[in-house]
Amino acid sequence: MNEAKTETALSSDATEVRRQKLGLLRDKVGDVYPAHFHRTMTNEELAEKYAHLEPDTESGDVVTVAGRVYSSRNSGMFMDIHDASGKIQIFSHKDTTPEEARSLLPLIDLGDIIGVTGAVRRTKRGELTINAHEIVMLTKTLLPMPEKYHGLADIETRYRKRYLDIMVNEESKLRFQQRSKILSALRRFLEDDGFMEVETPMLQVIYGGAAAEPFKTHHNTLKLDMYLRIAPELYLKRVLVSGLTDKVFEVNRNFRNEGVSTRHNPEFTMMECYWAYADYEDMMSLVERLFESLALAVHGKTEFAFTDKELSFKGPFRRISMPDAVKEATGIDFLSLKTDKEARAAAYSAGFEVEKDATWGECLAYVFEEKVEATLIQPTHVINFPKDISPFAKEVPGEPRLVERFESYCNGWEIGNAFSELNDPVEQRNRMVEQLKQAHERGETEKELDEDFLEAMDQGMPPAGGLGIGVDRLIMLLTDSPSIRDIILFPARRHKGD
Repeated sequence: MNEAKTETALSSDATEVRRQKLGLLRDKVGDVYPAHFHRTMTNEELAEKYAHLEPDTESGDVVTVAGRVYSSRNSGMFMDIHDASGKIQIFSHKDTTPEEARSLLPLIDLGDIIGVTGAVRRTKRGELTINAHEIVMLTKTLLPMPEKYHGLADIETRYRKRYLDIMVNEESKLRFQQRSKILSALRRFLEDDGFMEVETPMLQVIYGGAAAEPFKTHHNTLKLDMYLRIAPELYLKRVLVSGLTDKVFEVNRNFRNEGVSTRHNPEFTMMECYWAYADYEDMMSLVERLFESLALAVHGKTEFAFTDKELSFKGPFRRISMPDAVKEATGIDFLSLKTDKEARAAAYSAGFEVEKDATWGECLAYVFEEKVEATLIQPTHVINFPKDISPFAKEVPGEPRLVERFESYCNGWEIGNAFSELNDPVEQRNRMVEQLKQAHERGETEKELDEDFLEAMDQGMPPAGGLGIGVDRLIMLLTDSPSIRDIILFPARRHKGD
C-alpha cells in the first residue's frame, strides 16, 4: 500500500474509532453536544490571576474552564486544553478526581472540546494546573486534528481549511488577532479625529469610483443587472454634498474581477475617507499620523521588521513628485516634453515599451511603475500625478498636466491613494465623459455615465481631500505577511478539482 493510501486508511480508521467512542459517550452521558456550558474564567484570566502562585502550591480556589484538548499524556492523566486565549493543564488522578470523571478519559481524543471544574494549583515544575473534580464532554470531534507539533505545512490546506491552520499554527492565530486589532485601531483613530463612519451600497446599478472590471449579478425582483462595487467613492462624495458631516469614512469591502496574486484578492478591504475644506497636503499628514498610530497599536513602536527589512512608520515621510522621481531614476525629464509623441519617443529610446497611442501622462506613469515603484521601500508619498490617469483630482497650479494627487508607497507597494478632490461640476462631467469614451474604446461597453452622481455635484460639493488606503496591504506590512492570503481568513481559491 502506498503512502497516500496508508494515510487515507489511517484517517478512515481513526474516524471510525471516534464514531464508536461517540456512541459509547451517548450511552454513558446522554447529550454529547450540550447547548450551554458556563465557565468561570478563560485560560488567560487564570494565568493572570494566579501569576504569583508559587510552585508546589494549591490556591484553594475552584474554577470552571473549557477548551479543546491539544495534548494528552499518561492515558489522559495530564491534558492540555486550549481556548482562544491560551492553554491550561488538567490533572486527573484517583486522589483528586472522582471515578465518574476519570471514566471519561479513555473516550476523550485530541481535538475534543471539554469542560472542567476543579482546584487551581501550581506544580513543582511551575505549571499552572487544575485538579479535575468534574469533566464534561462538550463536543466530540469525528476527525483527528493535525499534529500541533509539526504545524500545518501544506499551503493549500492552510488557505482552504483556515480553521485547521489557526487551530495548530500560533503565527496564523496571532496574525488574525492582530488584523482585528488593526481594524479597531483604524476606526478609533478616525473617529477620534472627527470622522463619521457610514455605509454605502455594495450592489450598484452603475459601478464607478475606480478603473476596474466589476463582478456582475442580477436582481430577480427588480429584473435589473447590478454590480458589486469596485469603490465607494461616488457615494461618499454624495455624503459630503448632503452636509451630513464634514469628515466621512467607510471601511469597505470592494470586489474587482481581476487577477489573483500575493498582493491581490478579488474581494478586499479598503478604507476611504473624505475631509471637507482639506486638500491633499492635509491627507498626507493624516496618512502619516494614522500609520504611526497603527504601528504603535500593534508593535508599541514605529519601527518594525518586514521580511528582511526594517520599516519605520514615523512621520514625516519622504515626498517626491512623480516627474522628479522618474528623472532621478532614468534621466528622462517629462516636464520638458511638450507632446504625447515626444513622451512616447523618450520612453522608447530608454527601452520602455509603452502603448503606441499612450498619452504623455500614461508614458510618465508607465516609466514610474517600471523603474521607480519597486525602489520605494520606506514610506514615501509620490505626489503630482498626470491628469490623464487622475480624473477626480484638481490641477496643480501652473502645471495643468499634473494634478494634486499622491500615492503612498512602502516596500514597493502602493498603500494609499489621495486627491485634492475635483468639485467643479462642469470639469467633472467633461472628465467623466472622456473616461467613459476611453472605457468604451477598451471594450467596456456596459459602463455608463453616473448621471445621479453628476447631479449631486451640480448641487455643490465643498473643496475636499479624499483618501483610499488598501487595508489588506497595510496589515500585511504590520504583521510581516508577504502574501495577502496570509491575512485574509478565507482567500479566493480555484476550485479544488482544478
